[in-house]
Amino acid sequence: MPTCQAPPRGKFISFEGIDGSGKTTQVKRLVAALQRAAVPVIHTHEPGGTPLGRYLRQVLLDTRETAPTTRAEILLFAADRAEHVETVIRPALTAGQIVVCDRFADSTRAYQGSGRRMSAEVIEQSLQLATQGLEPDLTFLLDLPVEMAVQRLRQRGAPAHRFEAAGLEFYHRVRAGFLALAEQYPTRIRVIDANRSPDEVHTAIWQVVAARLTPPLL
Repeated sequence: MPTCQAPPRGKFISFEGIDGSGKTTQVKRLVAALQRAAVPVIHTHEPGGTPLGRYLRQVLLDTRETAPTTRAEILLFAADRAEHVETVIRPALTAGQIVVCDRFADSTRAYQGSGRRMSAEVIEQSLQLATQGLEPDLTFLLDLPVEMAVQRLRQRGAPAHRFEAAGLEFYHRVRAGFLALAEQYPTRIRVIDANRSPDEVHTAIWQVVAARLTPPLL
């Protein structure tokens, strides 16, 4: 009798960048393009990609006095990520799907590590516990000057969460942290100039993704 073979492991694509860089827009556009190409794909995000995560997201992005301390914050992100990896990301990869995620572990390295100045050792310990070593196959870092990102956030008119209210110095540290990660992991992280039209940014991203699919779509 013929044996049933498991589908090949899917691909894990993450999007990173400071708030206002256009990540969410580009995630949606990439997912739509993959769907049009009949590629099995799921769209998820952090924090809040699971029922537990949606509750934790409210706590993490709260601007009130009940917002968590920095140490508690990283543990809450770890809890959100652990649930997300175990119940959403790994099952989808095992099923052979492409997972497109709006933020993953690099956000913790940039925001809590560079932005909040937590030690790299503590950051990596929390990530290892949450991810059990899972890293994206490909990460797009949408890079944008901080002042332009802030202008976009103001134009958006949405209520500021704690990170958006942290100030320019915080965001400069976060952006620098992301760019340092891109230098550290050049084969995984592709820096995309986000100071362009959404169409131009999407085209740059699609060219990279389509060339890496099996078989390539380009």
